[in-house]
Amino acid sequence: MNILFICTHNRCRSILSEAITNHLARGKLTAYSAGSQPVGEVHPLSLRYLAEQGISTEGLRSQSWNDFASQRPDIVVTVCDSAASEPCPVWFGDCVTVHWGLPDPSKIEADEATVRAAFLAVMQTIEKRINALLALNLADRPRASWPTELLKIGEDVH
Repeated sequence: MNILFICTHNRCRSILSEAITNHLARGKLTAYSAGSQPVGEVHPLSLRYLAEQGISTEGLRSQSWNDFASQRPDIVVTVCDSAASEPCPVWFGDCVTVHWGLPDPSKIEADEATVRAAFLAVMQTIEKRINALLALNLADRPRASWPTELLKIGEDVH
């Protein structure tokens, strides 16, 4: 099962989601991330805090959702509000789409401790949501139930 995390610039929240999902899923599903308007670089603090938590940053890069046209994700998760309101590419086809909004820690202008706390809080939310997703065992459930189950995770898990 493939899951694609979308954020407009694909430099922070979607990158964190990709890395954390692949770390926790251990091959049960494969995560990717992309953006509608990628900036071409991963936010350095995303890489720093992932590495600090023992999560691999190998292969992480800011890329366009068009790069995934041939991969056909099973699930597409938008993690920023602007990406959630954008029209999705036609190639998304019949995949399940859901919005799991996350605050953007890379936009916080404060002292290092406050920024670090914001990144770690977002990472903890992602971890909780992915653990809830993995506990669902979607492959054993009817595909028609996926949207409701995934929406519930985004609404209930913070």
